[in-house]
Amino acid sequence: GQALVPAARAVSTGEQVHSVHCYFVRAGDPKVPVLYQVERTCTGRSFSVRSVKAIQHGKPIFICQASFQLSQDSPLQHQFTMPTVPPPEELLTQEELIQKFLQNPNLAEKYRKHLNRIQAEDVPIDIKPVNPPDVFTLEPQEPKQLFWVRARGYIGEMDLKVHCCVAAYISDYAFLGTALLPHRQYHVKFMVSLDHSMWFHAPFRADHWMLYECESPWAGGCRALVQGRLWRQDGVLAATCAQEGVIRVDQTANNQSKL
Repeated sequence: GQALVPAARAVSTGEQVHSVHCYFVRAGDPKVPVLYQVERTCTGRSFSVRSVKAIQHGKPIFICQASFQLSQDSPLQHQFTMPTVPPPEELLTQEELIQKFLQNPNLAEKYRKHLNRIQAEDVPIDIKPVNPPDVFTLEPQEPKQLFWVRARGYIGEMDLKVHCCVAAYISDYAFLGTALLPHRQYHVKFMVSLDHSMWFHAPFRADHWMLYECESPWAGGCRALVQGRLWRQDGVLAATCAQEGVIRVDQTANNQSKL
């Protein structure tokens, strides 16, 4: 999300981002400022490409390429159908769900601490899970999740590129965790993103509710692949995402209940 900002500033006003492809190459240090270096790789009549390096301590920690396109009409159009789910107004926020779990007097102390830690995080995203996982069981679940998501606060009718930058930030939240749902009996020792790609299809507001449909078609070799689709409330497919990450777990399964 941050790297897309300088890339977007390096193209003309009429060009909109249609895809971004990123690699996380080194661990970042949140205490050190990040220098974003932009290269004007290509400026064409319809498409422009900008390459971005995020640099700390003189070394790239993240690299990405973003492609921008001038608006073009075409009769060639289709999309998948948005899943049928309850509207966000009928669902609890993640904070409300956590508070509900914490009220259970039988919740084990280590899980109580874990939920309190999540609740203390200052996440600038409103999240309403459609089918929240049962925190009191280690039973495997299908590697699919559905969330209603939106940026907190008001962004307004700004350049679509701003909303795309915010959506890129939102898209990484809880995304890779989808691959853990069939393997909840294992303790995760290490989990980090390797790469992340997004394709933007239609205008949207990142501060309006969007349905984030996530699924993991494959995991193996200490890696997992996840795919996602961001839907506007009116059923229009706004963006598609894909990410691969490293996931390392303890080899011995933990079969203890969380109660």
